[in-house]
Amino acid sequence: MSWIADLLGPFRGFAVTLRQAGKPRVTRKYPQEKREKPARFHGRHVLNRYEDGMEKCIGCELCAGVCPADCIYVRGADNPPDAPVSPGERFGFVYEINMLRCIFCAMCVEACPTEAITMTHLFEMSVTDREDAIYTKDELLVDVDGSPNHPQEPSKLIDLEELKVGDGWMMATSPSGRADYEGVVAWSPSARTGLQPGEAGQSVADDAQTEETPPEAALEDDADG
Repeated sequence: MSWIADLLGPFRGFAVTLRQAGKPRVTRKYPQEKREKPARFHGRHVLNRYEDGMEKCIGCELCAGVCPADCIYVRGADNPPDAPVSPGERFGFVYEINMLRCIFCAMCVEACPTEAITMTHLFEMSVTDREDAIYTKDELLVDVDGSPNHPQEPSKLIDLEELKVGDGWMMATSPSGRADYEGVVAWSPSARTGLQPGEAGQSVADDAQTEETPPEAALEDDADG
């Protein structure tokens, strides 16, 4: 009977296809239809400025040091005394990200002490030349008015408005949705997006666990623990 099993083998595979053919389709007509991205979606990076136009990056290289894919290259330089680029003693003179290596883990965002680098909702970044996948400071840094830059022209695939969306980002030391911090703004103002929205509680369980603990006490507990 083994020859009968061999003969029916391909048809058994088609049976799975026929069973699925009558079910509702779940695919989307991309790029005409795009799914709504989560608030903390890991998309393309941007380098932010303060509201007065000064760069937030201080060239500390912490983002490059923490990157598990080794895709970030930063070189700091001393600020010119007569025309400082950033509020600190140094600024990011060279800043490059190899998007072909990047795994979009956002560890660079969490490591940054000045909230200089954040991630947006743009992820369509196809290129035909590998050199074009290395984003320099010219492409990453927003303009003085907060307008983001991008090397590719807008199209059906590239919605540059998604470069302005990154409001859901919080650092690893933030409350991460704990109910006591609901409405508390954890990000400082920037030229790109202004003051970020407050944090939102995540669940009833979190509310019950922390309803008697004020935010100040919770912060002290986190620092001690």
